[in-house]
Amino acid sequence: MGSIELVKVRKDFAGFSVINGVDLKVEDGEFTVFVGPSGCGKSTLLRLIAGLEDISSGQVLIDGKDVSRVGPSQRGLSMVFQSYALYPHMSVRNNIAFALKMDKQPKDVIEQKVKKAAGILNLTDYLERKPRQLSGGQRQRVAIGRAIVREPKAFLFDEPLSNLDAALRVQMRLEIGDLHQSLKTTMIYVTHDQVEAMTMADKIVVLNKGEVAQIGSPLVLYNHPQNLFVARFIGSPTMNIATGPSAAKRSATTIGIRPEHVDVSATAGEWPAKVRLAEHLGSDTYVHVEVDNIGPMTIRLGGEAPNQPGQRIFLTPQEPRIHRFDQQGLRIGQ
Repeated sequence: MGSIELVKVRKDFAGFSVINGVDLKVEDGEFTVFVGPSGCGKSTLLRLIAGLEDISSGQVLIDGKDVSRVGPSQRGLSMVFQSYALYPHMSVRNNIAFALKMDKQPKDVIEQKVKKAAGILNLTDYLERKPRQLSGGQRQRVAIGRAIVREPKAFLFDEPLSNLDAALRVQMRLEIGDLHQSLKTTMIYVTHDQVEAMTMADKIVVLNKGEVAQIGSPLVLYNHPQNLFVARFIGSPTMNIATGPSAAKRSATTIGIRPEHVDVSATAGEWPAKVRLAEHLGSDTYVHVEVDNIGPMTIRLGGEAPNQPGQRIFLTPQEPRIHRFDQQGLRIGQ
């Protein structure tokens, strides 16, 4: 079992609140991602769960048991950090086995667990190598292997892919996803990258200034953002925003429309615009425009769109796809 629940968890530093009364339930076996901009409190929240920071008030429950005042080593969790923190003088085998040796587990049990973890992570052929002989992705797999052998109730990942290049990040996202499917163990993953969140999570927790902005599946957050912060943060390119008459005629203070939900015409449409730049990506073209009396927007078109800088075009938002928000930035309707 590995359910984790936070009840009105608060963390203050020098009288300043960085986590402001968070309520959250992570179900057993669930892959939950904490996402948000720098300074939103996502890593702090993970450290409160791990016991690496003391909560100021509230409760942390693991499998229904209050562990708020229990030390990190007694919580049954394993954490994987952004830095690999491997022992450079030890082999991969000994790095993975280190915690088990410190626990004085039998040699045959240690060997069995190390071999199993190495097999899951495709590290069997590298067990006698030193960390300096490995790629960045392989080193991160060793760090994950070190967590696996402890057989935790849950894995906590704190931006584990930040040090990898773009191609390796994609590969490791797939490998961590495969690992979750194989182990069926609860995982909480922290990232500032909403693409990572969208592609990996069963459930996303969007954080803003120490508070939960919204919780839901990736598609729920994408299709039904409950406030302007989530609407702008989730999605790449970001949601286009309009105020003034365009919003007022739809009984809203602000409206939003995804880049792929805007129709483009050379002759007529609701919003006259001027093309600033067209980014040709092969499968898609991102057309950056300046809309008259509204401002900049980005439109996603399939394939190789012919738009050129300086061209005048007309945009029309697809009415059923428009998101409406009130004066407080909260969603209007479903």
